Amino acid sequence: MKELFDSYRSNYRDVVQSSINFSGLPHSFFMRAKADLLRELIAQRLGPQKPAMLDVGCGVGSFHPLLRGMVSHLTGIDVSPASIAQARADNRDVAYYAFGGSNLPFDAASFDLVTAICVLHHVVPANWPHFMSEMRRVVRPGGLVCVIEHNPLNPLTRLAVARCEFDRDAVLLGASKARKLMASSGLHEIGTRYFLLLPSEAEPARRVDTTLSNVPLGAQYAAFGTA
Repeated sequence: MKELFDSYRSNYRDVVQSSINFSGLPHSFFMRAKADLLRELIAQRLGPQKPAMLDVGCGVGSFHPLLRGMVSHLTGIDVSPASIAQARADNRDVAYYAFGGSNLPFDAASFDLVTAICVLHHVVPANWPHFMSEMRRVVRPGGLVCVIEHNPLNPLTRLAVARCEFDRDAVLLGASKARKLMASSGLHEIGTRYFLLLPSEAEPARRVDTTLSNVPLGAQYAAFGTA
């Protein structure tokens, strides 16, 4: 996986955009939707204090500018050294680390919020339990672990994945599987929110998206649990 994402570090955004061009929306729209969801989860689960956050599988860090002002300190980690180099060049206020892809190189209870955003489907399924356990290990008691993934029940999501060059070997996991992994790792108060049911920037569509966040048809979902 390191070699795969090293090769896409300079054109990652273009490859993602080409896979979703049929939606008529820019990649930035989908990233903003994730950031909005995270903002709501932070307020609901962690309170008013800005959390120290770890983003596992951060890639080139294209999501991180949207988190400014939302977190107190941001750390990104990825198995692709080339992607980390690009992320450092683009986001000098974020701490970035490359790692081998097994154990996270941080002490237990180091972060308030740990995320993996569209990462697990690139991990070999046999390694999913260890991956989740490592996320659980490095979050503090009372902190939050959040996984955002493609929803395999949505046909347009499957189309986007099929069109994406670096998703050819992806193994999509549904929200129920993500919740089971979280429960097995020791997380509790586990919840799910589906989003991007209506991929439109119009305000009525956004309201519908929020209202129907429990309906398992959104293009993506967030599964989250408390340590």
